[in-house]
Amino acid sequence: MYVSMKKMLSQANQQNYAVMAINCFNLETVRSVISAAQELRAPMIIDIVQEHLCHHCDSKLITPLVIELARRANVDVALNLDHGEDIGLIKKCMVDGFSSVMVDASKYSFDENIRYTKEIVDFAKIYDASVEGELGNIGLTMSGDYTNEAMFTNPDQAKKFIDETGIDALAVSYGSSHGHYPQGVVPELNFDILTKIKQATHAPLVLHGGSGVGADNIKQSVALGINKINVGSDFMKANVNCIQEQLHENPNKNYWEIIRQAEEQSKEIIKYYISISGSEGKSLLSNYLHH
Repeated sequence: MYVSMKKMLSQANQQNYAVMAINCFNLETVRSVISAAQELRAPMIIDIVQEHLCHHCDSKLITPLVIELARRANVDVALNLDHGEDIGLIKKCMVDGFSSVMVDASKYSFDENIRYTKEIVDFAKIYDASVEGELGNIGLTMSGDYTNEAMFTNPDQAKKFIDETGIDALAVSYGSSHGHYPQGVVPELNFDILTKIKQATHAPLVLHGGSGVGADNIKQSVALGINKINVGSDFMKANVNCIQEQLHENPNKNYWEIIRQAEEQSKEIIKYYISISGSEGKSLLSNYLHH
């Protein structure tokens, strides 16, 4: 079933679990993620990052595919633009059928971030789409620019930001970074900040850069109020690893077989994250069908 993030994150907030949002970019990645969600009767968010829309498949091309796969599924599925920075592209995604968008205006001042985000929230009402905003900044492991204290979300600003923009969910920064961490490195998360933000807002909160954060950190984050967890790098890595293993065994293996096997095997990392996020069995549609 094709839905926005609004209702699924509202339920996650009420029942204290998190919905997984997995970065996808084509038929195989989307189908793998939805299939994993179906097997565990979990709600799922298909995240497509702005860069992939600009350089791989545009919103007009990918949206009908995701909508059709969602309609065939007996779990609720949302399609979300991840880290939308271009205001025109964000609006185009909603026009083309995205059910949700994430506005990343975190590089601007607090007041400018509010203005930019609120413009998208007002536009989203036309399409009944949900909107996620970001306050604070998330670092990048690949450049060595890890999230530091100066980039953390200010708990005192969080409630004002939500109230003035009208967003449905807030991405917060408290220690995670995008990308792969060096082997053996697990980031230290500042749970005091997360606790203060949740107490101040009581709103659905989002953890970006979930790959490599570690099961304990994720479970603690969920316990303290995270309701959406973004994972991209670990899913992509699972696909790459599967392809490498197949080519190592048989360098002449058929391309279709390689991709099909990668699609099937990469479901395991999705199911792992569903289990530690607490969203297994939480699909609104799935629960309805099972009663």
